[in-house]
Order: sequence, then C-alpha cells, then structure tokens
Amino acid sequence: MTTKTVGDIVAALEAAYPPELAESWDQVGLICGDPDEPVHKVAFALDCTMSVVERALEEGADMLVVHHPLLLRGVHSVAANTPKGKVVHTLIRGGCALFAAHTNADSARPGVNDKLAELVGIRPGRPIRPVGDVDVDTPGALERATGLGRVGTLPEPMTLREFTQRVADALPETVWGVRAAGDPEQMVCTVAVSSGSGDSFLDDARALGVDVYVTSDLRHHPVDEHLRAGGPAVIDTAHWASEFPWTQQAEGIVNPLGVETCIIPVRTDPWTVSAHPNQAK
Repeated sequence: MTTKTVGDIVAALEAAYPPELAESWDQVGLICGDPDEPVHKVAFALDCTMSVVERALEEGADMLVVHHPLLLRGVHSVAANTPKGKVVHTLIRGGCALFAAHTNADSARPGVNDKLAELVGIRPGRPIRPVGDVDVDTPGALERATGLGRVGTLPEPMTLREFTQRVADALPETVWGVRAAGDPEQMVCTVAVSSGSGDSFLDDARALGVDVYVTSDLRHHPVDEHLRAGGPAVIDTAHWASEFPWTQQAEGIVNPLGVETCIIPVRTDPWTVSAHPNQAK
C-alpha cells in the first residue's frame, strides 16, 4: 500500500468536514506540519494540550487531529517559553503535524452534533440553524441540511429527570457531571442538541418548540431569562463531554486509509473538583 502523507489525511478530513462550513470567525485546517511528510499513525483528541501532545508522541503519532484549534485567536509569538509556543515546538520537534476540524465538523453531516444526538437517544434530524438556503418545500431537505445543532425525537417520552440521567450515562464522565433546569417531572420527547457552548441557540430552541435542549457552558442569567420566557427545559453538560465522542467518528474517516490510528484518552475537561454540603453536619 502506498504510504499516506499529511496532505492525504487532510484531504480525507476536509472532504468529510468541508472548511467552507466553518463559521467566519473560526480557524480550521492544518496548523503545523508539512503536507508532503509521510504519516504512519494518526492520533485524535478534543484539545491540543501539552499532556495530549506528549501522549500522542509517546504513541508514535505523525499527526494529531483535534476539534479545538490551538491558534483560534491571533498570537504574536510562538516562542517555546509561551504555553502555545511550547506545544508548537514540541509537535515540530517530534515530527507530528496538527490539524483542527472545529465548527466545520459541528455543521457537517455526519459531524459532532450527529454523534451527540445519537448518544442521547435521538435520530439526528434537522439542524437547529441550517447552513445556507434550504428549500423547505422539498421533502427531507431540512433533515439532510448541514448546520449547527440537531433536533430529534425520543422513541418514548420520559421525565426530564430520567432523560438527564440518560444523558449523564451516555456521555464521558466528568467530575461535575450533568445538570438540568426545568420541572424534573416534565415529560420530554422532542430534543434539540448543540455540542459545545450553545447558549446562543436558546431562542432557536424555544422557536422550534422542543421539550428539552442539551448543550454546554450555560450561564445563570441566560437560562433564567430563557425559562421565564417560556423556553424548553435545558440540560447543561461539560463542554468536553459533549464533543469528545466525535474523536471516534473522525478516527473512522482516517482508519480506512490504511494508517494506524488511536484516540488519546486524556480528559481535558478543566474542572477537577465538585463539592456539595456535607449533610452529616
């Protein structure tokens, strides 16, 4: 079999997650590495932290594929004595390329949101916010459209309490778990999901008339105002937990190319302690 190159891996990933689907503010694609260099092993992770890079190099990876871009905001230095610079230098010295598929992977079909939808128990239907113009008069057009978020229906209704537990059981475990806002005994059936930070879609979830909205990084005031405005119940997961399962999907795109693959299991969720009052005071 012909040896694959960084460029070959990039081409396969960009075919699955077209760069034009990325939000205008996003920075996706090859971050460092030579497209002509050979690749024998590709590692996958959500974040390009130093611990992830060290693990990828220990695994002998020639390329690391992540969801969150390392250099999303402008930088003026990648000196080795800066946090991001140290990561870049370590990758280059280790001969490991770095590639990011971010909001393009969120919007693609299948993409990050499809994986999240399947995990919580719904068939991924229409996006919450479709990309481009969609002919709503064409049967199935919305269900095939790319875009951020997904909407679907549970096979059987259940209470918000039960569904929150289902979400917690389905996603990778984090220290602080999963929380919900709404009546715990409310029956829910129609579900919207948006991987990662999704409070910008609270109004969309209300307009779509779903029973519950699953996302991450929710804040007090937006959720309070959303509920008082008659919005659906919300479930707040750890950002890392809602997106890490995507690594399996991305690995499945690259594995058929004939290179070795591995998922870096490092939990990059930053929260390390969760505490509740001691009831035995």
